[in-house]
Amino acid sequence: MGRVLALDYGRKRTGIAVTDELQMIASGLTTVSTPELLDFLQHYTKEEKVVRFVVGEPRQMNNTPSESEALIAPFLIKLKKDFPNIPIARQDERFTSKMAVQTMIDSGLKKKQRRNKALVDEISATLILQAYLNKI
Repeated sequence: MGRVLALDYGRKRTGIAVTDELQMIASGLTTVSTPELLDFLQHYTKEEKVVRFVVGEPRQMNNTPSESEALIAPFLIKLKKDFPNIPIARQDERFTSKMAVQTMIDSGLKKKQRRNKALVDEISATLILQAYLNKI
């Protein structure tokens, strides 16, 4: 089949999660500096078969796009251009950061570890991917 790769796109860094090849389990992969993201994806897609990108869609409570969407739109254009054969899906990412922090608390991470924004972004990407898998 191939892997589905999810992105929690941010101004400074982007959390990345990926499925197994059967697309059953979402796992955090890493966090990369956003300016290095396309290079990372070029390398990763040469090593692994990625069949779809899932990009978090930041929305407000009234379901309108959040301010962050203005940052994501130009990236989506570049992503489509650089990977024309890999479809892109969007997934509502409301509350994923709060859920990621709660997951860290529930798993027993100390307060200092929970301040690691890169880990929050990676867990957020995993939650985005799991939500996507649950709806397909």
